[in-house]
Amino acid sequence: MTTRFFDDLTSEVDIPTDGTLSRVLAKEGSVRLVVFAFDRGQELTEHTASVPAVVQVLSGSLTVEAAGERHRLTPNSWLYLQAGEPHSVFADEPSRMLLTMVRDA
Repeated sequence: MTTRFFDDLTSEVDIPTDGTLSRVLAKEGSVRLVVFAFDRGQELTEHTASVPAVVQVLSGSLTVEAAGERHRLTPNSWLYLQAGEPHSVFADEPSRMLLTMVRDA
């Protein structure tokens, strides 16, 4: 991956009114970084990812259900998801998150 610098990840995506928005920040080699923005009450219904992923909350609060457990994520917390693990994301308040996906090299 070439060098990339983001001074403020939260400024990379605005929180939409009554919606969800995503933006790919980097997609090089085995790494893909995607920033998401959710308005309060918005969600990503249950789905799976084909690669391992890490969810990090940048602002707000999200509830992530994975592996039969419910996790409340706030800034400075993160959650590791195995490839193929069913999970869902719900925005408890207007929120931004960074999703990091890593494929085997």
